[in-house]
Amino acid sequence: MTIVADAAPLDWSDVDDSPRAIREVLARYGLALKKRWGQNFMVNRRSRERIVDLLDLVDGMSVWEVGPGLGAITAILVDRGASVTAFEVDHGLIAVLRDRFAERVPVVAGDAARTIACAYDRAREAGRAPERIVGNLPYRSAAAIVTTLLEHPGLADTAMRMVFTVQKEMARRMAAPVGGRDYSPLTVLCATCADVRLAGDLSAGSFYPAPEVTSSIVVLDVRPTDTSTRAVTTLVARALFSSRRKTIANNLPVLGARSGLPVDRLRAAADCAGISLDLRAERIGPAQFARFADELIRGGYRADGDPSGTATPASPDRSRDRR
Repeated sequence: MTIVADAAPLDWSDVDDSPRAIREVLARYGLALKKRWGQNFMVNRRSRERIVDLLDLVDGMSVWEVGPGLGAITAILVDRGASVTAFEVDHGLIAVLRDRFAERVPVVAGDAARTIACAYDRAREAGRAPERIVGNLPYRSAAAIVTTLLEHPGLADTAMRMVFTVQKEMARRMAAPVGGRDYSPLTVLCATCADVRLAGDLSAGSFYPAPEVTSSIVVLDVRPTDTSTRAVTTLVARALFSSRRKTIANNLPVLGARSGLPVDRLRAAADCAGISLDLRAERIGPAQFARFADELIRGGYRADGDPSGTATPASPDRSRDRR
């Protein structure tokens, strides 16, 4: 990375809303936009202010920002008194952020989908867990970042607001109604963990470079949920959606393979949860998926907080066999 020598100090107030100024900053630091990371800077100040407004900040509140880019939203957060930690994958942009904010904004380097869970654990142990999470998320990794956060066991007993900008198609999946074509395991995960609402669309012209799709702002008010219920519900939903056009009865063997449970036991749990095996998964609401999961848990199934499909049945209780 090459920084132009003897360059005049940057006036950041002129940068965040101007594609021309953004190009000049990138040239000054010898940087080029990387398509693989989906770098689209938000140049609409009203939209940035709207996103920060939705966070409902209190002075001194701990806020984590994912994908800060050149720091346009970061600057508003700092101006409003937030204690900000930024997560950025591009080392060139990290250099820009450190020049712009110095010690005021610590930056965690790396892919947030891989780093944010460990960072949360460390922050929580130190008593500095975030109270808000915000981000103009890269389209390609947005689903992975949201899923990582919502599946993380450390968030299970936490009430927190998250505000993200994502591709409109993904936003629809996060808040889809039961039975709609966008209803999916992501919908079930979001509904199990949070109250989800869509807070408006952003046109392609709100970004530089302009993407080929419309973006949406999504607000998630995360609520405390049982760790096992969260994990097993996700496991069940992914398995029963594995072949979307098949009925639940026909997808139960997939759930059996992923959970290690016999299909007869899964049938009984579905019946106790009031779920018809003749329906497709898209007709089952998040609350029913959670009841299905709770029936399995009551039967002794333990997910160990792992929603990836590798969870195993609990060891049988042999206390009665002891003499």
